Amino acid sequence: MVVAAPGSGHGKTTVAAGLMAALRAAGHRVSGHKVGPDFIDPGYHALATGRPARNLDPFLQGEDALVPLLRHGSSGADLAVIEGVMGLFDGALGTEGYASTAHVARLLDAPVLLVVDASAASRSVAATVLGFAQYDTRVRLAGVILNKLGSQRHEDEIAAALEGTGVPLVGALRRNENVHAPSRHLGLVPAAERAADSQRVLPELASWIGTGVDLAEVVRIARTAPSLSGPEWTPPETHEGPRSVVAAAAGPAFTFRYTENVELLAASGVDVVDLDPLRDSALPEGCAGLYFGGGFPEVHAAELSANVPLRTAVAEAIGRGMPVSAECAGLLYLCRELDGEPMVGAIEGSATMTARGKLGYRTAVSLADNVLATAGQRVTGHEFHRTEVSPSAGTSPAWGWDRTVDGFASGSVHASYLHVHWAGYPALAQRFAAHVRKFGTDA
Repeated sequence: MVVAAPGSGHGKTTVAAGLMAALRAAGHRVSGHKVGPDFIDPGYHALATGRPARNLDPFLQGEDALVPLLRHGSSGADLAVIEGVMGLFDGALGTEGYASTAHVARLLDAPVLLVVDASAASRSVAATVLGFAQYDTRVRLAGVILNKLGSQRHEDEIAAALEGTGVPLVGALRRNENVHAPSRHLGLVPAAERAADSQRVLPELASWIGTGVDLAEVVRIARTAPSLSGPEWTPPETHEGPRSVVAAAAGPAFTFRYTENVELLAASGVDVVDLDPLRDSALPEGCAGLYFGGGFPEVHAAELSANVPLRTAVAEAIGRGMPVSAECAGLLYLCRELDGEPMVGAIEGSATMTARGKLGYRTAVSLADNVLATAGQRVTGHEFHRTEVSPSAGTSPAWGWDRTVDGFASGSVHASYLHVHWAGYPALAQRFAAHVRKFGTDA
């Protein structure tokens, strides 16, 4: 079942995570999924479900991969809750809704629950719902959850108006500041940065949803989705024999990496071990590679800089030729400095916060053979940041797109702002793993 909204800000992340937590508390095995490339919301899903975070994105993974990836991510669960992105019909610009929540719902033939912020309207909510129900009848709008209601009279007025739309009301939620998730420059604060607070709020969130939403009706709606056919996605096993170790940045400053990326590395003979650049002072024993994903190092720049032993260890390892794959936050950490704070210094760039961010899908090409990709290889990815690196690329850039070059791919290092979901391009994981294994063997 898909949880969508007319637009951003209606509370679909809170409601989706709350549904996951409430359904889990009711005894269901729930898997959580996020439409699009976002890495913050899935962190809350993982807390609510107790399962790894998952994304579903036709642009990043390909349309044909969505059902296999959903089957893989929901294996062992009896309910899959899929949180949408932006408004129901909002997709990649200029594509008539490609990679939108509606697009994904159609590909999965999944029923949709529409979360509507009713704080500033009453009967007009019914007009909004009716428009969404009729805009594209290939999308099955199966129910409405009203959010931020002010009173019983408010609820009754909207409920009466909804009767004429043919879309049932399955939930009515009062305003509740106790379950609010704080935001900052790129959206919600990641769950990993407020782990204790998130764990405290989770039971209250489940109770709030359980009180205001007809969970039995939600389950009934979910069961109207047809069975998914076809194979389950499985990371291809490409290596037998001795295994190598990759240290993957984790902790409050590095909160994001796609789950399937790690699973692909594991299938390629590489064990991923978490490394917290804020707290750990040394690389793990046997480390033969570094994988630095996304996060918010700009928020923790002083602490990252203060961990001199680890910065030194990383710089020395890279100097010895240890393979590195770094995306966005990882790129910043490898720079000479971040907002004036010394970083690893493995690449000749300085990073600073900017007034405006960059957000969007990209179709990129590898400009030369490197530790991650071969020359001419095309990938789809996304960038989402409010920092900039100067210079933006080295003499051998990592990627090129739209007459732009981005990142650094000299020697054993591949560092760029571009996030790539390796389930769409498993050869990237396999190539990086092969370099890691070779380094481990030669070391």
